[in-house]
Amino acid sequence: MGNRTGVWNDKGDRTGVLNDKGDRTGRPYRIVVLIFCILHFTPLFSQDLNPIKNEAFTNGEYLEYSVYYDSYVTGKVTAGMASAEVVFETQEVNGRQTYHLIGTGKTKGAFSLFFKVDDRFESFVDRELLIPWKFIRRTKEGGYEYDDEVKFNQFTGSYSSTRKNKTMPKGTQDLISSLYVSRTYDMSNAQPGDDFPITFLLDDSIYMSVIRFIGMEEVLLELGTFRCMRFQPLVVTGNVFSQPYPMDIWITDDKNRIPILIKSAVIVGSVKLELTEYRGLANPLTSMIAPPEKGRSKKKKL
Repeated sequence: MGNRTGVWNDKGDRTGVLNDKGDRTGRPYRIVVLIFCILHFTPLFSQDLNPIKNEAFTNGEYLEYSVYYDSYVTGKVTAGMASAEVVFETQEVNGRQTYHLIGTGKTKGAFSLFFKVDDRFESFVDRELLIPWKFIRRTKEGGYEYDDEVKFNQFTGSYSSTRKNKTMPKGTQDLISSLYVSRTYDMSNAQPGDDFPITFLLDDSIYMSVIRFIGMEEVLLELGTFRCMRFQPLVVTGNVFSQPYPMDIWITDDKNRIPILIKSAVIVGSVKLELTEYRGLANPLTSMIAPPEKGRSKKKKL
């Protein structure tokens, strides 16, 4: 790939997130999907299939986010909710014990009248190697529907989806698994300005981009004040984004490595995801440096 920067697919083309027709996505309601695609801030290129130590998450973890949209036309409105869950029960896939991961996104209220979204993603990730064996996608966005099921053969470096059979680098992650695997990596030596390559499988293409570490910051939410690491992913400018680094992601600076706040400017307005509820964490939330302000809601379960 040389020194080129941007978002590239496995055909060497500079691109954005593609839909099933191969068109570059330009619809603002898909920004939530894009956020989760480029949220993964660690090097996830082809890897040897070796055990990975996981202290970041465990069965029973549940994270819930409120999604807000703000523009001159609409003002700030609650657009929907998103969740990420590690199911309690361990699942066996291809003779391997796996984590069953589920990510969802739904519009709500008046925003559903404008455009209804109901997305569900599932990944079955090897408990020892932290690689996916199966990925399920159920997407309903207005009149657009897209279902897919991907079965990975990580030992041969290949996969079969609903539409294609293709080769891939061994250790390739999917949309959901990369979010969780990235939380297990040690970022203690990251310096402001460091860029990290990322790769993931989406719609039968392998995508590559970079994400930049900005530094340490304190973030105030309804849940409290948190010590966080701030990152900015590189995206493609066009119908959705007007600049290459329009998005900010804040990750808790503790062993859990939870994404607690995401903000993104789009061509018209902005989108924000904020953590509103959590339970079943693997570790104490030591990044919380102050409890919720008096009068603010406190939705959490330990």
